[in-house]
Amino acid sequence: MPLPLVPTALPMLLALSPLPSDAYAPVVPPSSRLRSPARDSGALLIESSPVETFDPIARAGLIAIEIPRLWNGSYTPFDGGVPVPVSLSLASTSSAGQMVVMRGTITIGGVASPVQGNLNAKSDQLDLLVLGEAPGADLGTGGTFQGLQGLSLSGWNADRLTMMGGRLQLLPVPGSQKLASDTGPQAEPIRGLW
Repeated sequence: MPLPLVPTALPMLLALSPLPSDAYAPVVPPSSRLRSPARDSGALLIESSPVETFDPIARAGLIAIEIPRLWNGSYTPFDGGVPVPVSLSLASTSSAGQMVVMRGTITIGGVASPVQGNLNAKSDQLDLLVLGEAPGADLGTGGTFQGLQGLSLSGWNADRLTMMGGRLQLLPVPGSQKLASDTGPQAEPIRGLW
């Protein structure tokens, strides 16, 4: 027959009381620059990060107005293919929060396709979706151009793993800025990219 368990307070008492040890972590006082002028009270000033003054929503509105409407450049496949001429024409731009919504036409190697894109005004991240059939230069249907430097440099992410993709490099055509006197694009419903 097993012995009955008798509750005792000794194990609980030992668990709650600190035991002396030679191994301890030395206390390092905070640096003097974090101390308040009133050192007597021992109060510490908490060093905070600087306040962010960047307004991505205002920048998105400015980009939607001032972005060049015509871009020229080239698409170079990653597998060492021949560069193909590219032109991008933006028909409309509008801001939605910190995003710039763009619609237009991209011509790759003489094949024109409609495009819709989103440009993040805070990070300059670009997602440019080709809406038509195969956009030329053997890119295939279903891929996207994605970049972290706005429209100037992006890469083609193919819809299949068998395609290597490529690099799209664009430069604005001089004089293709939208004029401040333009009324701007009419409010359109925001469509998702997917």
